[in-house]
Amino acid sequence: MDGQRVKRMKQGAGVAAVLSLGGVALVTATAVAGGGAGHAWAALENVDGDTVGFALFTEDATGTMHVNVHANGMSPGLHGIHVHGVGNCGSSTFAFSDASSHHNPGAQPHGAHAGDLPNLIVNGAGRGRLNATLEHFTLSDESAILDANGSALVVHADPDNFTTQPTGASGARIACGVIHSG
Repeated sequence: MDGQRVKRMKQGAGVAAVLSLGGVALVTATAVAGGGAGHAWAALENVDGDTVGFALFTEDATGTMHVNVHANGMSPGLHGIHVHGVGNCGSSTFAFSDASSHHNPGAQPHGAHAGDLPNLIVNGAGRGRLNATLEHFTLSDESAILDANGSALVVHADPDNFTTQPTGASGARIACGVIHSG
């Protein structure tokens, strides 16, 4: 991906990844064998294939998921953002439809999908940030986003109203990133 370097280095029983996006270095680490926190990440690309952000996912020892998203170059305002059920963004020509629908192992209505996140808030300069703590999905059990077909993080053009079925009326998919472990 343009503007992104990924370098892996061994760290004890785990692996660390250093991501560089637009001069910002991030470090993530996989779970250490025998326990500890789990980590995952995604680099967000827009429909032109430009890297426009990143997300970090950390599952703490209690099973609580911490999600941290940073985005650039987006229109100001609120944007729906969801974990989608397939780890494939596919072609931007088809609006990232290969990511499928929201991660929803419990077959709940929208607003209660495991993959529903709070809206991403983007400021007037086009920079957005989301910090959320969630208990509806994990990296490691039956509600895991890193299951056999993976997951993707998708940013939408409009805010999520958390009631309209099945997507919260959040509009077109404008950015997507496949979620990777460690």
